[in-house]
Amino acid sequence: MQPDLGTALVRHARGAIGETFGVRSPAPEHLAAMEEIGATFVTLRRRGDLRGCIGTVSAFRALREDVRANAVAAAFRDPRFKPVWREEFRDIAIEVSLLGRPEPMMFRSEDEALAGLRPGIDGVILECGRRRSTFLPQVWEQLPAPRDFLGALKQKAGLGEGFWSDDVRLARYSVEKFVEEAVMP
Repeated sequence: MQPDLGTALVRHARGAIGETFGVRSPAPEHLAAMEEIGATFVTLRRRGDLRGCIGTVSAFRALREDVRANAVAAAFRDPRFKPVWREEFRDIAIEVSLLGRPEPMMFRSEDEALAGLRPGIDGVILECGRRRSTFLPQVWEQLPAPRDFLGALKQKAGLGEGFWSDDVRLARYSVEKFVEEAVMP
């Protein structure tokens, strides 16, 4: 990836949210990489606390569009939080995670699945029937033990922490994370 792609992605996310408030942000450079198909997550933090996080696990649109949609959704439609309000926008730090292609994991049991997880490296997608959830690799910072990580991922999908079925499917992905260097003055 180009070294300035991360800066462009983060600026584009800030601009998309700011546009809603009528706040103008510096326009990101036009990079050809922004037109490539990609999947991203946009994470918002206020004074270090999570304030919103929405993303896409499967690439289907240009990075420019994906970041824009996910930034606006993280700011205004994350069901865990009230919408970001104009007065706090300047205190919001933005992180964009560019996801690699998900790779299915092969296992015959929950113990094998746990043994195949790579703490601090893997983002994980869990699917079982119509239930689906994902955690970015950054979540390992709060849940460093694979059993705790997988248990919380099952709960996020609406399954019990101790749930297991032969129908559980897991896929892992990597991310390239770009963090905003400074919050708006």
